[in-house]
Amino acid sequence: MFQISKEDEEWRAKVREYAQKVIRPRAHEIDAKGEFPIDLIKEMGRMGIMGMTVPKEWGGPGISTIAYAMGVEEISRVCGSTGITVAAHNSLCTGHINLAGSPEQKEKYLRKLATGEYIGAWGLTEPGAGSDAGGVQTFAVRDGDGWRINGQKLFITNGHIADVFVIMAKTDPEKGSKGISAFVFPRETKGLKMGKMEEKLGLKGSITSQFFIEDMWLPDDALLGQRGNGFRDALTILDSGRISIGSMALGLAQGALDATLEYARTHIDLRKPENEWINFTIADMATEIEAARLLIYNAAWLKDMKKPMAKEASIAKLYASEVGTRCAIRAINILGPAGCTKEYPVERILRDVKLCEIGEGTSEIQRIVIARQLGL
Repeated sequence: MFQISKEDEEWRAKVREYAQKVIRPRAHEIDAKGEFPIDLIKEMGRMGIMGMTVPKEWGGPGISTIAYAMGVEEISRVCGSTGITVAAHNSLCTGHINLAGSPEQKEKYLRKLATGEYIGAWGLTEPGAGSDAGGVQTFAVRDGDGWRINGQKLFITNGHIADVFVIMAKTDPEKGSKGISAFVFPRETKGLKMGKMEEKLGLKGSITSQFFIEDMWLPDDALLGQRGNGFRDALTILDSGRISIGSMALGLAQGALDATLEYARTHIDLRKPENEWINFTIADMATEIEAARLLIYNAAWLKDMKKPMAKEASIAKLYASEVGTRCAIRAINILGPAGCTKEYPVERILRDVKLCEIGEGTSEIQRIVIARQLGL
């Protein structure tokens, strides 16, 4: 069973202090204006937060996966938009390069991603490849000593602001998912054309992008990992990403509980019998949040121990994301009409947390993964 180390707690305290003092006062404005907080991202880069998944040898803080989960939780507790930016940058683009990159690729990209000098984007999702991750239609064909790539990606976090892209493309279509490879390239590569930025229900301070790859030529050294291993590596990345999204949902749920406790203590007479349901509801919120936290930390510990954790990561993500939505709805119910206003963060939390039931695999996909891991 996992244990929280002194170093993990110190990292949590560091991120919590920054989140509460610096990000929290900006959270409403970030959401209201839909502005990407580039200054906060760069500052967090200098603190090591943008490199939480990067080993020390490549410029990261070298923290545990549990500490990483804590970091995403604390940031999301005050701002979901900032939380998903940090999570996607760390677990997807940066994580894939750390997993499969050559020493030369890590030297070229990973160090600058770890410090926030570069922002990363990860391109798997396409019009026909969302829950069906193996349905990638972007294709790459041999062209001299490199690859000629065409296709499109959508719903890509950080796309319009990214400096580095990791994408999946078919290199051997006849092999199905075993014919998908990953490529890494810088933003200035010819053939990258940005499409629209999505207008979203929530997470308005994060960037969600569509982009097109038109006749892009990449040299052989842009191949990330082994040819044909892109889909396999992407599934590994998604397992880790589910810890990230689960941690994000956990933070949003905790933020909803924080706001509910503050409101109940100052605006409601909890001694009245007719308000007893509020005490019970808050107790249920606290119980489910703690259960979600234990599930996430357990999956993170398994990853640190290099043990199988696909089932545990899916369980944690499924449970935490649905708990997050339930807690946000309960918070609004307790606050009543006030909970539907911009004066309190709970309406923003509800809009933000819904994504956690969709991103990195919907709740339905998580149930399929869990059932398969049980041998069904």
